[in-house]
Amino acid sequence: MFRAFTLGIEEEYMVMDPTTRELRSHEQRIVEQAHKVIRDQVKAEFHQAVVEVGTQICANIQEAREDVALLRRTITQIAGDLGFSIGASGTHPFSKWEKQMITDHPRYFEIVNEMQDAARSNLIFGLHVHVGMENREMALHIANSVRYFLPHIFALSTNSPFWEGRNTGFKSFRTKVFDKFPRTGIPDYFASIEEYDNYIKLLVKTNCIDNAKKVWWDLRVHPFFNTVEFRICDVPLTIDDTITLAALFQAVCAKIYKLRMQNLNFIIYNRALVNENKWRASRYGIDGNLIDFGKEMEINTRALIYELLDFIDDVVDDLGSRDVIKATTDILSNGTGADRQLKVYEETQDLVAVTDYIHGQFLKNC
Repeated sequence: MFRAFTLGIEEEYMVMDPTTRELRSHEQRIVEQAHKVIRDQVKAEFHQAVVEVGTQICANIQEAREDVALLRRTITQIAGDLGFSIGASGTHPFSKWEKQMITDHPRYFEIVNEMQDAARSNLIFGLHVHVGMENREMALHIANSVRYFLPHIFALSTNSPFWEGRNTGFKSFRTKVFDKFPRTGIPDYFASIEEYDNYIKLLVKTNCIDNAKKVWWDLRVHPFFNTVEFRICDVPLTIDDTITLAALFQAVCAKIYKLRMQNLNFIIYNRALVNENKWRASRYGIDGNLIDFGKEMEINTRALIYELLDFIDDVVDDLGSRDVIKATTDILSNGTGADRQLKVYEETQDLVAVTDYIHGQFLKNC
């Protein structure tokens, strides 16, 4: 029933100087060396201190874990041989974007020319999860429905409390940095795939964008693949967190699909309402309250995440992800990446120690 729900995972990593712990340009040397081993599964990103990796199309969450583990180990080995260290956090604790070099590529120069400091300051690191779909019509139906759950899963991913040497007060400041870009955030509801395609065509026709990949929403029907792409999360500290989040996204999609096959629908909520929950998740992570729109009241975020686990419980065995999704309770107990970073800072009052912690978590359980 759920064979179409394949997985693809993309992660963005920080490249750092092992002595100063500052972000450091690798001048594409990591990418060049990695191409020899993992071919097109690695690529350069906008800033030269970033490396992006992506899994193959994975049939299930177990394959996805194996691939992400291989990618993390490979990049760590190559970076180490070249004199760099690697970490995964939505923002670097103290490096300044003003000192970072832009990758030498026409596409990136075009973005800088258009967006200026909004682009130059976009020194952030995310997690993207693709869930395969049987067709684009089903992808849009599922995307419309799962928007409601984006803040819940995003809260679990929060991993960027620091920005340029400051404790921002947010559990995910990465999202605040990215908000400066156009066409970001929670997407609108689209009544049909034709309506969505017409929206894209209008943007292209009026020179807002030159291709659909410049729609950077937190969730999108992918312009080229039959996937729903989740883009809201900070890149997690550990592979365990990454795989848990990917399994949650896959399970939510499968649950909405199952309801559709039973001629049932999940209620569609207004973008503005879902945005209220996204803001709360970025500010407080799992330690605040989200709004239960059905009950029209605030509910403890952890309680709503447990409700989400109950909601998807009847699909996780068919997906083979029950054990992985159980690890959600570990995040609820031990805190998100942001909580763990903040704990290190509270104990040491030292952002270098936080950066060392981020680096030390990168290969945990890989």
